[in-house]
Parts: sequence; structure tokens; C-alpha cells
Amino acid sequence: MSYINTVLIADDSDTQLVHLKNILESAGYKTITANSGNEALELCETNKPDLIMLDIVMDNGDGYKACRSIKKNPALSDTPVVMVSGKANPVDKQWAKQLGAVDYIVKPYEKSEILNTLAIL
Repeated sequence: MSYINTVLIADDSDTQLVHLKNILESAGYKTITANSGNEALELCETNKPDLIMLDIVMDNGDGYKACRSIKKNPALSDTPVVMVSGKANPVDKQWAKQLGAVDYIVKPYEKSEILNTLAIL
């Protein structure tokens, strides 16, 4: 079990980004936000978050690509990645797991689902 303080959230939807940020910050977590997979990678390298939450479908670097790059980077490879996506297909969930994601949350989600996921990591 690791201690999670700072969470990086990557989603190209400002509405989703703000929603997730509000859930996490109201529970006491610090957040860093990114609008693409590539921006998330840059912010991960400079900020070293305790957890990364990635949307899958984003312009300028999708969540799968970002997850793959994070897990290949020795400085970031131990950082847990949770995919947060509207894609509910079991194949997407399996692919995320193969790339190294520790969990997969399907949008729309409940606040409790987000917080319970963080509590078990």
C-alpha cells in the first residue's frame, strides 16, 4: 500500500477534468491537471505524482500511449496508473491492464467509486 497525496489527472474534456479535480480535492488530495497524454507525461516527469488518472481518448497522445511511456520510464514505472474512460469494452480494460494500469473506471462514475479506488491503492 502506498500513500497517495498528489494525483495527476489527464482528460481532454475540461468538464471531466474539473469534476474529477473537485472530487479529489474535496477529499484532501492535491491535483495536477493535463489536457493530453503528452502533457501528462511532461508533468509526471517534473512533478512525480503519487497516482496518475488517464482518460483514453485524447488528442496529442492518448491514455494508452501515455500509460505505456510511464511504465517504461524507470523514474515513473512504480507510479500507479488508473484509466478513467467512457470506453466500457472488456477489451479496453484488458489492454489497459496489459499496459500496466492498476485499475479502470468507466465514465460516468460515482464519487465513491473514485475515492474507493484511491483508498485501496
